[in-house]
Amino acid sequence: MAAKSERTRELVLQTALRHLRERGYEATTMRGIAAEAGVSTGNAYYFAGKDELVQELYRRIQQEHRTVAAPRLTPGAPLAENLRTVLHAGLEAMTPYHGLGTGLLTRALSAQRAVSPFSAASGAPRQQAISLMAETLTASRGTPGGALGNRLPQLLWLAYLGVTLHWALDTSPDQQRSRVLVDGLAPLLARTISLVRLPVGRRLSTDVIELLDRLAAPTAPDTTSPTEGRREP
Repeated sequence: MAAKSERTRELVLQTALRHLRERGYEATTMRGIAAEAGVSTGNAYYFAGKDELVQELYRRIQQEHRTVAAPRLTPGAPLAENLRTVLHAGLEAMTPYHGLGTGLLTRALSAQRAVSPFSAASGAPRQQAISLMAETLTASRGTPGGALGNRLPQLLWLAYLGVTLHWALDTSPDQQRSRVLVDGLAPLLARTISLVRLPVGRRLSTDVIELLDRLAAPTAPDTTSPTEGRREP
């Protein structure tokens, strides 16, 4: 019985992912998924609506990203080379889903939505993505250690989110502008990271770590001085 339930769940998921890929977020409905999968509408709710299906989509894309990227990383290669490889692999993994459209993007940009990349619900695929960036750094030569080294995977993931946003809005043929962005961004990031060996770079790394700590705090501290913004009577 459990095996049949799992098969039904996988059938619903595969149908849903095809609908998201071919029809976009707004046009995909749980009723339509159930009809095509040949199951009752109730069985379609193995998933609690479209947002949970999108979480499964995130996981599948991230698994594909790692499957494509990991064998292509070159141990001992410059960071720029390996970073370019992993970013291009990300675009490759996402390509079938470019037609999802702005409906999903609008929801993902809201921090209150479960489909936001920063939400608690997105924690597993987010950590998978950050771990892949950590593997990229480990495979590359000359990457910094210490406190900054520990934070670099998260910073590179944030850069990858920027690439993803550009890709989602990219209307050029086969999203070629996004590929041009990756080719230019990878060496730029690598050169910026290499600056930590210089005194000015060490100060910069401290500032970055402090900023990340503030962003990770439950609530942002009030940085306004008691008199700032007040008008004199």
